[in-house]
Amino acid sequence: MPRKVVQGPIRDKEKTKQKLLAAVGKILRVKGYSGLKVSKIAAVAGFDKKLIYEYFGSTDKLIDEYIRSQDYWSKFSPDIKEEQESSKGKEALTQGILMQFENLKKNKELQKIILWELSESKPILRKLVEQREAVGADLFGNVTDPYFGDGAKRFRAIIALIVSGAYYLNLYPAYNASEFCGLDMKSEEGRSEIEKAIVDLIEFAYQKK
Repeated sequence: MPRKVVQGPIRDKEKTKQKLLAAVGKILRVKGYSGLKVSKIAAVAGFDKKLIYEYFGSTDKLIDEYIRSQDYWSKFSPDIKEEQESSKGKEALTQGILMQFENLKKNKELQKIILWELSESKPILRKLVEQREAVGADLFGNVTDPYFGDGAKRFRAIIALIVSGAYYLNLYPAYNASEFCGLDMKSEEGRSEIEKAIVDLIEFAYQKK
């Protein structure tokens, strides 16, 4: 039996998908992750919830696609061969962490996602963490580990502290006071000092090899 042709949003699949993804972001920003229910997403997007299953397969897959579209590290893809031959990972890590620091400040939805990761254990969030780790594993395993040798784990620990600090120093002023260690994290001056420190710490790690 031939499939019934439905008029309306189904005819413009990509546009409809983008509206559903945008609805996830809007709910996450306003209501938080507890508001991400299939009926709510559909209502905010202005479509029948059947389209979520039609285009994404499930609500979780819709949310998963949205989360991946927002996460900076999931899109971070340094040129491994170039890093092996030139800066040994220093350039990629420096620029990557600085851009992540700035991106997280602007992206309120991503801030909510990070908080969600810290408060709940869900398959879609574990998958995101695994994707981030895979990006790091490629750079560490093929570039910095061979370069640092016996000091590779110490170098990974330094980068872990820097990255986690970049996360925290964006989440802290977004939800509590703006000052941390006397630096105003909502001011350009305060953020600039953190950016300089990130550069200095990575430089120090390479100098101590």
